[in-house]
Amino acid sequence: MATVLIVDDNADIRTLLATVVEMAGHQVREASDGRKAVEAAAANRPDLMLVDVEMPVLTGPEMAYELFLRNFGLEKIPIILFSGIVGLYEIAERVGTPYFLGKPCSPDVLLGMVERALREHVSPQPKLGIRDGTGS
Repeated sequence: MATVLIVDDNADIRTLLATVVEMAGHQVREASDGRKAVEAAAANRPDLMLVDVEMPVLTGPEMAYELFLRNFGLEKIPIILFSGIVGLYEIAERVGTPYFLGKPCSPDVLLGMVERALREHVSPQPKLGIRDGTGS
């Protein structure tokens, strides 16, 4: 069983994602924005983060950069970007994560990506320019 931190500003989406991930046997924690996610990760390091791209306070890419800067093991947490934003592949490249899913997706696709990220455990390697929220 892994601990997955789900980060999305939409409470309904967080609840839906949490339900699917919990049904697969994982423990779930939630955060409603990137800043709260950084604090939650620092307090109780999750095994994986499932992160929306567009959020208030800190976007998903900004949050990944913040974790990278803290450099206390938080930068090693795999991140799955989960968003309906156009250009998600390019944003995932700038964040330096091979894990990303477009919204909406089926529960099977979501769980497949969660299991892949947990198995491979590739940590993000943010590229320069990520601080503006989308990495452009």
